[in-house]
Amino acid sequence: MNIDKIPAPELRADPKLTFYEDEIDLRELFFTLWVAKWLIVGITAVFAVCSVLIALWLPNIYRAEALLAPAVEEESAGGLASLAGQFGGLASLAGISLGSSSVDKTTLAIETLQSRQFFARFINEHEVLVSLFATESWNLASNQLELDDEIYDAGSAAWVREVDPPFTPAPSVQEAHEKFREVLSVSQDAESGLVRIAIEHKSPYVAADWVRWLVEDVNRYMREADIAEARRSIEFLQQQIATTPIAEMHQLLYQLIQEQTKTIMLAEVRPEYVLKTVDPAVAPEEKAKPSRALICIIGTMLGGMLACLFVLLRNAFRPEEKGIAT
Repeated sequence: MNIDKIPAPELRADPKLTFYEDEIDLRELFFTLWVAKWLIVGITAVFAVCSVLIALWLPNIYRAEALLAPAVEEESAGGLASLAGQFGGLASLAGISLGSSSVDKTTLAIETLQSRQFFARFINEHEVLVSLFATESWNLASNQLELDDEIYDAGSAAWVREVDPPFTPAPSVQEAHEKFREVLSVSQDAESGLVRIAIEHKSPYVAADWVRWLVEDVNRYMREADIAEARRSIEFLQQQIATTPIAEMHQLLYQLIQEQTKTIMLAEVRPEYVLKTVDPAVAPEEKAKPSRALICIIGTMLGGMLACLFVLLRNAFRPEEKGIAT
């Protein structure tokens, strides 16, 4: 009889045995953790204390925000659109282009708020660079900012921070703009069109002032730009009237001058030219962050998990536990 032809018996795992072995593993796991319970408690306590210290060390951050509504009227755009439909052919013969689509000034204002050019003008007018970079904390009793001496020397009014090239002790506009974008939040609701502008700062009063200045400045910036553009358009149209012999074109050009004059008039009489304040920014009474309770809870839980993991790994790599002779 050939022994090689005898089929080997099929080995099947016994479900009861597997369950029993798993149960033993769980018991061993629990026993390992129980034996090292004081080590786990100690590591967890260290993490808990450290998380409390970190939570207390972090300064309060306050968030001030304003709710705004688009304040641009479509009268000027509608007038130009009707003129484009009525005299578009004549304007093309004279070499004048009439745009048929109106510009969304609200979107333009939002993008302007976040632009470097607008921010450069903003920091020069309001001198916010020191409070943006060098604020260490805010004194509630005196309502004064406490500056970091390693960044800015208030006595000599000089920047003393140590940075690597190409950066300089005094922050550049580009660096300051990146820092400002971290504390600035601008959003628009897709359904209602309402705009929210928010600033986060260690001082609630500084945050509220910055939001108010941003709203005022972007309205003035957009208003001045439209007035300057309208005046340039009027000068150009007056030159076209003097050089165009077509009588029908004169009617078109005079109506265009009327529309541009209306734009200047509306811009001059409306301080809130693009964004109208619905709910102004106020100094918040409560901080926005950090959540100290959450920091303590997460730190304690992290310490407990790491302590358990350390105990299990230490037990798994012990030679005597793996049956290796020492």
